[in-house]
This record gives sequence, C-alpha cells and structure tokens, in this order.
Amino acid sequence: MDTPPHRGSPQNTPAHGGSLGPDIRQGLAETWAIGLGLIPLGLSFGLLVVQSGFAWWWAPILSTIIYAGSMEFLAISLISSGIGLFSAGLTALMVNFRHAFYGLTFPRHAIKSRAWRAYSTYALTDESYAIASTSMAKNSSISGVHVLTIQVVVQALWLASGIVGALVGQYIPTIDGMSFALVALFIVLTMESFSANPDWSLPGLALICAAVGWLVSEQSLMVIGLGLYLAVLLVRFWSPTVDETLTLRSGRGHSDPTDGEGGTAQ
Repeated sequence: MDTPPHRGSPQNTPAHGGSLGPDIRQGLAETWAIGLGLIPLGLSFGLLVVQSGFAWWWAPILSTIIYAGSMEFLAISLISSGIGLFSAGLTALMVNFRHAFYGLTFPRHAIKSRAWRAYSTYALTDESYAIASTSMAKNSSISGVHVLTIQVVVQALWLASGIVGALVGQYIPTIDGMSFALVALFIVLTMESFSANPDWSLPGLALICAAVGWLVSEQSLMVIGLGLYLAVLLVRFWSPTVDETLTLRSGRGHSDPTDGEGGTAQ
C-alpha cells in the first residue's frame, strides 16, 4: 500500500527513505525573506541585553530557554525590575497564549520522529507558523523535513543575530531608547495581526481592557489588562455566537453578498 514519496507530502521523511533535498530547498526558499527580517530585531535584542547590564552570553541563553521574541524583550524588563516569579509567569502565559491556538493547526503531524516533534513544539513561533501556514495554503500538504527546515532556519537566524548584537553592543556607546524595541515589536505584531484579521473589535477591546487595568492598578496594568483580554478571547473562542456579535469589520471585509449588513469574514 506504500505510495512513492513526492514533494510536499508528509511521507517525504527519513523514515520513508525519500530524498530530503527538495524539501530542504523549498523550506529555505520560503524562509529566507522573513528570516532576514529577524536579523535587525535579533541585533536590537542583543544590544538591549548588554546595554541593560547583562553579560553578552545572556543573549543566547535567553533565546534558547525562552525562545519567544516578544517575551525575550519583556523578560529583560521583568528581570531588571525584580518582578515576582508568579507575576512573571502569568505575564509570559498571557503574552504567549496565542501559541496554544497555533498548535491546533500547525503541521506537527507531518513529523514522524517524537524527538523532532518535541523540538517542533518548542520552536513554534509566529514566523514559523506563518511560513508553514502559507506553504500549506499553496500546496495543501507539507512534509516533516520541510516544517523542520523552516523552524531550524528561523531559530538559527534569531540566535546568531542576537549573539552578534550582544558582542557588538559591548564596544559601542549606550544607545538611549533601545528598550523601545519591545514597544516597536508589539506595534509591528499588532499591525500584522490586524492586517490578517481586520476586526476592529479586537484593538477596541484591548484598549478597554488596558483602561480597566490602569483604573484598578497602574503598577499591575499589563497583567490585569492581558488577563481581561485573554478572558474575552476565550469567551469568543468557545462561543461562536458571542464572537459573531462582537466582530466589527470594515465594509471591505469578506462578506456574504446577499447580506445587506455585510456579514462576518471567514
């Protein structure tokens, strides 16, 4: 019943004896453009590490243990401020909770090795998810080697650029405003997320949650705001009716042409 492996097929793995070259080349071709975009961000992270008072080797340690770009920037601020373990853990959960939803559709099933599948779970990032999802949308299937090539290249570029930034940062004057890289990162992620899902209710609810957090406690604004926003997202995820009611799209969203009110985008 075995069928010959072909390019893009989940069977094209070492266990099936297929050639790995085409899948690796395809993964590299799809990853290099977005991967290059990680380099300036990784350099700024490395600079921020040493200019926040840490030794250069903390850059690869943080990038290996945490390996979540936005959370790595945030971790520097959390460590420097001496925030408690519980608050730091809760903040990390809020910031990276989206990965729980990524895991529902990320093609880890294409990876046959348990060890490599565990690595794929660890190495799941916004960038690798976006690249793999785009590839599946074009080809309808993707091999385990293809998936792993994407993730390995993304992590290698992030680690290498962070180390270079940290090493260079030891020999250049302190650059004021480097901590704003975290804010800039979140702005970019927000813009990319909104362009993929132009639902105006999402930024609106985020602002409301942040305002409530500020009113309750200025010192705990982020934790409270993220907690409330996470609760809203969970309610919308579990209740399609609530999600449809709250959804607010512009007239250019995907809508049912028979629906005079515009409808909800898929």
